[in-house]
Amino acid sequence: MKMVLSQRQREELNKAIADYMLSNGYNEALDSFKKETDMPGEIDKKYSGLLEKKWTSVIRLQKKVNELEGKLSEAEKEFISGAPTREKRSPGEWIPRPPEKYELSGHRAPVTRVIFHPIFSVMISGSEDATIKLWDFETGDYERTMKGHTDSVQDVALDKDGKLLASCSADMSVKLWDFQTYECIKTMHGHDHNVSSVAFLPTSDYIVSSSRDKTIKMWEVSTGFCVRTYTGHREWVRMVRVSLDGNLLASCSNDQTVRVWAAGGKDVKCEMRDHDHVVECIAWAPESATQAINEAATAAAGGDNKNSFSHVGPFLASGSRDKSVKVWDVSTGLCLFSLLGHDNWVRGISWHPGGKYLLTASDDKSLRVWDIQHRRCHKRLDAHTHFATSLDFHRTQPYVVTGSVDQTVKVWECR
Repeated sequence: MKMVLSQRQREELNKAIADYMLSNGYNEALDSFKKETDMPGEIDKKYSGLLEKKWTSVIRLQKKVNELEGKLSEAEKEFISGAPTREKRSPGEWIPRPPEKYELSGHRAPVTRVIFHPIFSVMISGSEDATIKLWDFETGDYERTMKGHTDSVQDVALDKDGKLLASCSADMSVKLWDFQTYECIKTMHGHDHNVSSVAFLPTSDYIVSSSRDKTIKMWEVSTGFCVRTYTGHREWVRMVRVSLDGNLLASCSNDQTVRVWAAGGKDVKCEMRDHDHVVECIAWAPESATQAINEAATAAAGGDNKNSFSHVGPFLASGSRDKSVKVWDVSTGLCLFSLLGHDNWVRGISWHPGGKYLLTASDDKSLRVWDIQHRRCHKRLDAHTHFATSLDFHRTQPYVVTGSVDQTVKVWECR
């Protein structure tokens, strides 16, 4: 058998073997080995223990090589199937991935609100250009413009079947539109200032609106009459949202509070103060989020699972100009935990239908996905070239839409 070692390597190996024999006291073998290899005199110090050293390092390196090869093949698999292995993720864990699927332009002023239609593949955007635009989010096509407001459209909302659209505006009116004919069927006056938010009750027979006149009003859809006015906020009421069962209203305001009202009465159930600046947006948590919220609340309280108190909810998330996002237990009025990370005002907020994540849009131009259970930012997407004002997560399909002061509407696919 031919040796693959060079002459010099051979001599070094021989000396290392000789040293090994010497240190282990195999003297007879050593003498005959020296004779056979023509090795002169003493063995150099540098060869002491060399054989054992090489012997063990070969095994160690082999192990390392195997490990790295395993990692590489894993990475290759991941690379082929796109993003962190998609096969392993259930739809409850799908989140928006860059880049955006569509960037839609057409508005001539900042986009103030974006929402998905619950049934059609349509989304709706409202803008400071006083128009409402409809887009197809599957094809990226512009569909139509609905005109009627005379000042900035602040919010748009659909009833649960998507047959009626409500919009509100800085022109102090609330409008109802037939979403089959796209005609304006009612215009409701009653607020004394900019109307900043509008929402349907689940039964679709009432809508609520909030205004810079510090009030919240409830309107009957069939007649267009104002049936109730909720007073209590000391400043501009930025947003009003109806709980999933329709029994509660949540509102947030420039007075830095979040309030919860009984929809049927006029009384405030609780007033939540923890933000240090204007509260811009709120969102009721879906049932599916209860477990993650409880785990996060337990961890935030520093408790262990043995004596953890289980919060029953309902839960509400709020985003503020103090750059924080807070999650509240409405039954007790307590702030359970905060999510910090945005570098500017938080303007838009929406829960992931799966309940594990909360999405926010901010004036730092980003869209963030928060991992509720671990109370940390799970993903940050550089969404727009200017402030991101609004976002919506489709309830049944893997899409997110964002709107911005850069006048664009962007559609993001989730996976």
